[in-house]
Amino acid sequence: MTPHIEAPLGSIAKTVLMPGDPLRAKYIAENYLSDYKLVNSVRNIYAYTGTYNGKEVTIMASGMGMPSIGIYSYELYKFYDVDNIIRIGSAGAYSEELKLYDVMLALDAYSESSFAKVQSGEEANILSSSSKLNEMIKAVATELDQKILAGRLHSSDVFYKTNDNFQELYDRYGCLACEMESFALFNTAKILNKEAACLVTISDHFITGEKATSEERETSFDAMIKLALLVASRL
Repeated sequence: MTPHIEAPLGSIAKTVLMPGDPLRAKYIAENYLSDYKLVNSVRNIYAYTGTYNGKEVTIMASGMGMPSIGIYSYELYKFYDVDNIIRIGSAGAYSEELKLYDVMLALDAYSESSFAKVQSGEEANILSSSSKLNEMIKAVATELDQKILAGRLHSSDVFYKTNDNFQELYDRYGCLACEMESFALFNTAKILNKEAACLVTISDHFITGEKATSEERETSFDAMIKLALLVASRL
């Protein structure tokens, strides 16, 4: 047990899929896992361990934002000996290449955040995900004949902004979409010599103004979920 996770040691799998929303974690466990068990509910950050295609997998919420995923990913890697974390979240599109409900793989993440600098003295504002996991994700997507767009995410500390500069972030840094967690996850994996990847489903579009409802965010990300679970079952 850790300050934020009540699961007994040995009850969390080597590969963890991390949606932000605890209710999405519950949805995935109930609809995709066999013989699943709730292993954490501290602060209602639900974690479920079960099997998918015969392989043990844990689904655990990360909460919102870099501080939250930073805590949970660190404890999972450091104290529960987790090897792989794949974030499965939502994002807002900055590019017309992406449509609502498209799935994107984050090759890296740009951020203005001080998270990595404070955590480990990291000065870079662009951090990469795991090439090992990314190649596996792309291979499985090809096998499923599933289209995914690979590129750079903008990982932001702020959801509501007075100055929305998404066009500049797209033009200057090549950011295709925005979310709030991957930069912290990638740095935590880096300092602990672990593997981290991020898949997101487009739930909002900065150009068209389209938005998914809260219910759709919980239950309509099945293409991304199935892809991540199949990858996890082969790790």
